[in-house]
Amino acid sequence: MAALRVLLPLVRGPLRPQPRCAALRRFASGADFQYIITEKKGKNSNVGLIQLNRPKALNALCNGLMTELNQALEAFEKDPAVGAIVLTGGEKAFAAGADIKEMQNQTFQDCYSSKFLSHWDQLARVKKPVIAAVNGYALGGGCELAMMCDIIYAGEKAQFAQPEILLGTIPGAGGTQRLTRAVGKSLAMEMVLTGDRISAQDAKQAGLVSKIFPVETLVEEAIRCAEKIASNSKIVTAMAKESVNAAFEMTLTEGNRLEKKLFYATFATEDRKEGMTAFVEKRKASFKDQ
Repeated sequence: MAALRVLLPLVRGPLRPQPRCAALRRFASGADFQYIITEKKGKNSNVGLIQLNRPKALNALCNGLMTELNQALEAFEKDPAVGAIVLTGGEKAFAAGADIKEMQNQTFQDCYSSKFLSHWDQLARVKKPVIAAVNGYALGGGCELAMMCDIIYAGEKAQFAQPEILLGTIPGAGGTQRLTRAVGKSLAMEMVLTGDRISAQDAKQAGLVSKIFPVETLVEEAIRCAEKIASNSKIVTAMAKESVNAAFEMTLTEGNRLEKKLFYATFATEDRKEGMTAFVEKRKASFKDQ
């Protein structure tokens, strides 16, 4: 959930469609989406790219956008050629938050009975690795969306915040939970209780972001990382992702137990056999995702 209204007075100048970097300008949608653009990228077309595309609203996360995002995620999840996914926005905003106009008149009964925002969680359930390429504002729901991804790359001008407190509410899509696990209690509490933003540099220092790149090269760098991930065994990659994510849900003993089971499970795959054989024979492995 995010404070788009809080953001708007702080943006200088009139809102206009945000300019796209050269890497994004040539992207074309292969599906009939209104709020997002999708395409396969990479030399082997093994990276699924999803670009949030509501520039006049700074990519505010309306219900229609989230529905389309989930459809695109499901399509890439089922595509055997895709090994990793990149999620990005525009140069000015990754996503400035939830669409406040859509939730302004919601009641407790509406939220509780409809499980409001529960469909946002699909991103966190995707088995394939997802990289968030964040330029500009990642506020409220935008920050929460980025934190649902497995890796966050940031443009040098990116800003992160959970400003829901300024609207008289709190984060509702994982902001208090994932942010605390990523940056620790003190900084998370400060951000949630004040609504203050942090820069890409501060986010990297705190552990929220793994790497920072120039605005114009961010998406290409994210695609490059996704290509590297996609070149590995998809089934073993899914096991590795499951094991790392378990570290946030389990005790150390439980996590180590799960890791050992998944490690043993790789020995039931042809890809584990191929990987070790290729290493011994000093050649590049040819994984078959089996």
